Formats: sequence, structure tokens, C-alpha cells
Amino acid sequence: MTSHAPHIRRFTACACIALAALLSVTGCSKLVGKATSGVSSGLSAGIENHDDPETVRAALPAYLIMLDGLIENSPDNAGLLLSASRLYGVYAGVFVDEPERATRLARRALAYAGRVFCADHAALCESKGQPFEDFEAAAAAVPASAIDALFAYAAAWAGLVQADSGNWSMIADIPKVQALLERVVTLDPTYQNGQPLLYLGVLSTLLPPAYGGKPEQGQAYFERALALSGGRNQMARVLYAQHYTRLVFDRELHDRLVDEALDADPVAPGLTLVNVLAQQRAAALKASADNYF
Repeated sequence: MTSHAPHIRRFTACACIALAALLSVTGCSKLVGKATSGVSSGLSAGIENHDDPETVRAALPAYLIMLDGLIENSPDNAGLLLSASRLYGVYAGVFVDEPERATRLARRALAYAGRVFCADHAALCESKGQPFEDFEAAAAAVPASAIDALFAYAAAWAGLVQADSGNWSMIADIPKVQALLERVVTLDPTYQNGQPLLYLGVLSTLLPPAYGGKPEQGQAYFERALALSGGRNQMARVLYAQHYTRLVFDRELHDRLVDEALDADPVAPGLTLVNVLAQQRAAALKASADNYF
């Protein structure tokens, strides 16, 4: 059994979760109007339903630059800003290997989401550096009408925490990110078929219990997220296996989840790309299991 240091085990978990709900909240029809809504919707669907991650890796930078340009012309367009935030987060977490570059892109993702969310919730955003109790109270007051912007902001922040995982001040932000995600779940327990629950599962199991991790709570989040996806989101199984079962050294559950992910048909509306990525990761988990447990 291998000894593991108490640091965040870097895998693109947060971005892969975001990928499963790529651009689905704001809807691409909000990007720049009717003239481009059909093209944008088609691009998003093409990304979600593609079965070759390397093709998507090569194509995404051009789409990101396009979004940057559209934002220059429409700097207050919430749909554009949240779409860009989500896509930058996906690209940084899934396709960028260099930590410094991933962190830089993740900061851009958070900045874009913040321009939407913080415009109406400045006090909460300004309280990021304040005691947790003050931040938690502000998060609890976010209304249901802001749930899309709230989730985008929380997801981008979670992505930045993971990208800059060597920065302990970022790790200290985890409870605040969790507070935002928990508010999303409180407002809508089924939001995006359990995507916020996956984030919460990962964040609860990034650290061992001695360092603040909560594996039992994380397991409950993973189970709920998997149920809400109807078992179609294989990333839910893979993240469950990687982050929970390896943390508590449950080999039997680990192998069952990995095998179920590998045996599943990856083709599913809106989930094909994330399922292909999940199966790639599941294969790596299976190959390393004997050395880990």
C-alpha cells in the first residue's frame, strides 16, 4: 500500500464535471443574438457529443478566442461571459498540462463568471477574504434567480483551486467554494442532473480526514449525483472511484465503479465527450490499482 502526502491529487476533476454540462445553463442562444445562435448551439452540441478528445483539444482555442472577441464587442452580455467562463475552465482543466498556464486560464474563467455574478452580489464577492461565517451568511442569501451565475462562479472558483493546487491559500478557499455549491443544491437539488453534487463530492475528498477531508459526505454526494444522471454520466463513477475509494482504500468498490464505467456505452446525448474522457481515466485507474491498494 502506497503512502500518500496530504495534498490535492491533481486530476482535471472540476473541469471534467463542467464539461458534462458544457454551455447548457445560459444557452448559446444568448450569445449574440439570432444571427449566431444556431452556429453557437451547433458548436456546443458538437463538443459535447464528440468522441475524440484530441480533436476537441485542437479546436477549442479558436472558439475561446472567438468568445473573447465577442465579449470585447458585448462586454456586459451575461450569456457570453458565462459561456466563456465555462469553456475556459474546461480547456484549462482538461487539456492544459502546464500548471502555470492552467492557473492563468482558470483565473480568466473566474474573472468572466465574476463579471456576471459579482455585478449583482458585490458584497459576497468582496467578502472572499473575510471570515468564513460572514461569507457563508452572504452565500445563504443568494436568491434562486441567480442560480446559473452562482453555479458558474462556484465552478470557476473550484477550477482555479484545483489548477493552483500547490497554493495553500487556495486550498483554504475550499470551504467557501463548498458554501456556494451547497447554496446551489439548496436552491435546486436536481440542478444540472447533479453537477454541483459532483463538485461537492470531489471537494469533500480532496484531502484526508486529518486535514479536513470528509469522505463519508463525499460518498453521499457521489451517490446522489450518479443517481440523478441515471447512471449515464461515467465521470461520476470515475471521480467516485478516484477520489473516494482511493482515499478510504476500498478496493472492491473501486474496481466495481471502474469496471462499470469501462463497460458502459459512452455515447449519450450531451455526455459523449465526457464519457470518453472518463473511460480513458478509468483505464488508467484500473492499470494502477494493484500498485495503489
